[in-house]
Amino acid sequence: MSRRPNARTRTRSLRTRLLVFVSATLVVVCVAMGLITTLFQHAYLMGNLDDRVLDTAERALGGASLHPDIEDDLTFLRETGQPAGMLAARLDEDGAIVSAAVVVQDATQNLGTDQRAALAGMRADGAMHTRTVPGLGTYRLTVLVDGGVRVLAGLPMDDVQDMISGLVVIETGVAVAGLAAAGCVCTVVIRRQLRPLGRVAATAAEVSRAPLGHGEVTGLTRVPERDTDPGSEAGQVGAALNHLLDHVESSLAERQRSEERMRRFLADASHELRTPLASIAGYAELMNRGTDRIEPVLAWRRVSAESARMTGLVEDLLLLARLDEGRPLQSREVDLAALVAEAVWDARAAGSGHEWQLELRLDAPALVTGDEARLHQVVANLLSNARMHTPAGTRVVASVESTDDRRVIRVHDNGPGIPPALLPTVFERFTRADTSRSRADAKSGGSGLGLAIAAAITSAHGGRIQVASTPGRTEFTIELPAVMEAGVEEWTVSGKRASV
Repeated sequence: MSRRPNARTRTRSLRTRLLVFVSATLVVVCVAMGLITTLFQHAYLMGNLDDRVLDTAERALGGASLHPDIEDDLTFLRETGQPAGMLAARLDEDGAIVSAAVVVQDATQNLGTDQRAALAGMRADGAMHTRTVPGLGTYRLTVLVDGGVRVLAGLPMDDVQDMISGLVVIETGVAVAGLAAAGCVCTVVIRRQLRPLGRVAATAAEVSRAPLGHGEVTGLTRVPERDTDPGSEAGQVGAALNHLLDHVESSLAERQRSEERMRRFLADASHELRTPLASIAGYAELMNRGTDRIEPVLAWRRVSAESARMTGLVEDLLLLARLDEGRPLQSREVDLAALVAEAVWDARAAGSGHEWQLELRLDAPALVTGDEARLHQVVANLLSNARMHTPAGTRVVASVESTDDRRVIRVHDNGPGIPPALLPTVFERFTRADTSRSRADAKSGGSGLGLAIAAAITSAHGGRIQVASTPGRTEFTIELPAVMEAGVEEWTVSGKRASV
């Protein structure tokens, strides 16, 4: 079974990789700088040595030119001022070495056969050559010719090589010391900079162990405020993690509320369907027994009424499901003024004990694009809600407002109002003033879906619905986008008020 690395292990691994990367970078930089410095120093020293070799060769050629007829004359080596280690040779016309010697402590020493062989093969073109002479070391040499006199001269490279070697040793020592110091500083800085990231990782690890799959999720650990500074990368990560945790908490809370609403919805829907089913089953049982306590016509009427009630509930649930799925509605031009007027007349017929009024405040044609039947259902539900939840004699006013950019329908009454505790959830499904499932007036009371259907249909038309309620005044407001069509003449109708 593999073990998952914890936050501290991951932070340590990141710190190690950063240290390795920084150290490797410093090593590469130091090596590159040392190599470039050595190459430039070597080129400078070799150029200086070549100048000295050329000068020495010219002086040797001048000394040999004093005795051109003596091919093996090297007396110029014994002149004062000749540097120690200077090597000179006389060459014949074929380039063969006739005589060769080296200056040793104000004296000369002839070269042996092996040493002469190391000097053979150089052309008299003034070019610089590097040869290793047995017993003497490495020399920088050149061959010059003047008339029939050919002279080979050179100087040892020991000083240059020793200086380059010393420079390499010094650069290496300085680089090692610098790398050690830089490594210590980088270690301290990286540890300090990654410490907030370690705390962020620890917070993420702690949150990952929290039970997020069930129950109410609150109080998730947050990254400390000091580790959310947007001026640093670690602070940005900490701030982003806190933002993510806030989003997770709100999403989980919304999920829990949704699940709770779904459980309540299923319970209410089951109860609403069970009630008419129980009535139907009871009347059917009485009819099957053939008892005289109930008339068949009355039983059939009750069965038909409960069936119609159950059918209406199922149709409402089906409509909400289709709206939730985003199924398109019918789309045509609808005149809201005529629609609301018709809905008010229908409400008057259903509730003659109320005072019904219609108001039109139209600065433009009250036209919208939508499903006329569904929009009529919205207004009818609002009027039915006012009728069922207000006493007889209540005045209910439905108004239509039309401007250039919006269409507004308002339904307000002077009834007792909506309880404040119920107001935030008034558009949720199965919301009723009487929250108990055994309502006293189950036949006349609604199922709690009317306002939810009104809100869903309004939203499907791109509008919004709101409610404001205080004792003595409750107002529902529906706002819908206007239809602007070319060719519609501007017209104005003064506000009209009709009692119906």
